[in-house]
Amino acid sequence: MSTGEPPAVARRRVRLALRAAREAAGFTQGFVAEELDWSISKVNRIEKGDVTVSRTDLLALLELLGVTDQELVDDLVLAARTSRQRGWWDDPHYREHLTPAMLQMLQFESEASAVRYFHPTLVPGILQTPAYARFIMDFWRSDMREEDRQARYEVRQRRREQALGKPDSPDYFFILDESVLYRELGGAQVMADQLHQLLRYMNDPHVHIRVATFAEVAPIALLGPFAIFDLGDEENAVLYWESIFADEIVSSPAIAHRHREYFENMWSKTLDEQATGRLLESKAAALIASLDRK
Repeated sequence: MSTGEPPAVARRRVRLALRAAREAAGFTQGFVAEELDWSISKVNRIEKGDVTVSRTDLLALLELLGVTDQELVDDLVLAARTSRQRGWWDDPHYREHLTPAMLQMLQFESEASAVRYFHPTLVPGILQTPAYARFIMDFWRSDMREEDRQARYEVRQRRREQALGKPDSPDYFFILDESVLYRELGGAQVMADQLHQLLRYMNDPHVHIRVATFAEVAPIALLGPFAIFDLGDEENAVLYWESIFADEIVSSPAIAHRHREYFENMWSKTLDEQATGRLLESKAAALIASLDRK
């Protein structure tokens, strides 16, 4: 039996309900951990959605929190069961090398109705060619284990295969800072191939790519890269923020809404898709010409 909602949505609903019930009861996470003989880390991870909660643990937690409405209890038990459904990202080969936030992001991405990405320095991972992605991963060889780099590299390829080019794909909206086009990561050929890949993606009706020019994006670029996932509608959205060594899923509706406003403001000032396509073609041609001159 299933709630009919995606696992990521069910997990989010359970964790928000549990946190709300704890706060309504006036309990701290430390108190809950002590009463249930759990670690504070376990309580925190359940409330953050980093882990699912078993039926036994859920019932014990609801009893402690004074949640006695049987209809609500049954609903949360069913939602918790739904949240434990696994996707390809739960393969141990990937799971042990990815952050909890990254694993959540992959699940949200697989279930989103629309996705918005902004990146001020790089082509977003899901759009990267294998050579471009490999160059980025190898750049961090002194700071990241080979197994972690390889897993992240494979996940980028898998995300592209799973999400793009399908009739039921979500709508993707990408904003690239103009500077991304001028960073020849991996060399001119790798970058030219990457730009041609972006042009091919622009033929997909679900993929919308625009460039924010140097004059427009500078202040907002200070936010760093982020993604917004609509889970059914705009009111049920989550924010994913990332850097190379830290990432976070932010479920605050206010923060997600504010970043959506940032994104929409930038989107209104980007080159339209026709102008973006012409710029990509021009830059790719210049890169190829530079190779011919060598």
